[in-house]
Amino acid sequence: MTKYKIGFIGAGKMASAIIKGLIRTEFLKPENIIASQVEENIEEKSKILGIRVINDNLEVAKDSEIVFIATKPNQVKDVLAEISKEISTNKLVVSIAAGVTTEKLENNLPEKTRVIRVMPNTPALVSEGMSGMVGGKYAKQEDLDYIQKLLSTIGKCIVVDNEAQIDIVTAISGSGPAFYYKIINEIARAGEKLGLDYEKSLMLSIQTAIGSAKMALNREISMEELISNVATKGGCTRVGVDCMDDNNTEKLFFDVIESTTKKAHELGQ
Repeated sequence: MTKYKIGFIGAGKMASAIIKGLIRTEFLKPENIIASQVEENIEEKSKILGIRVINDNLEVAKDSEIVFIATKPNQVKDVLAEISKEISTNKLVVSIAAGVTTEKLENNLPEKTRVIRVMPNTPALVSEGMSGMVGGKYAKQEDLDYIQKLLSTIGKCIVVDNEAQIDIVTAISGSGPAFYYKIINEIARAGEKLGLDYEKSLMLSIQTAIGSAKMALNREISMEELISNVATKGGCTRVGVDCMDDNNTEKLFFDVIESTTKKAHELGQ
């Protein structure tokens, strides 16, 4: 019987991004990965990913050391009921289904099952993902360490202290891409209204966001110092930053993240 290191139940966009990251970085060989999905396009999906893809969730759970639950949230309970008899304490279950808590996972699996909940985001599709994760009651430190390394093949990953903090992760990085897209687009639209071609304005906005993010990521000074280094006294940038302060963007972004965090918490109930 073939044994796989990791099995994915669900082979959609996010699972596919993780699988491609594992293979691209040589974290795992293709023969150590298996996935299941609905019967349609199995052969095509297998060819695209370079792994074995089947339509049997139970076989994936039975033959894998680590089982990733990568279905839609409303399918998780049924999937767990289906595979439960093949899950034991020597297996690790990792869920990337939004809003499904570790408690819900544990309640629908055999007692003392080791579970980890992960909140990835869509930039994982271009290997720039940001994931947050939390372990269940029985997850070991070595489980968390391994999954953190695994998720680092598609970007970066942090471990948070408790379930409530995953809701904040959801707001900042899970939902965050939409907020950044909106900022990038609105800056571009402002340039267009002032007389610059939209596509040129959009390129300026996108590349500036990329460059600024890289400088922030590699910073050796505080974020406030990064801002003041560009927004020098009496300069045009200072006027723009003052405009942002006058319009209380700090409160705006707090409200955005707070409201999104609350909604993420509600969805998990």
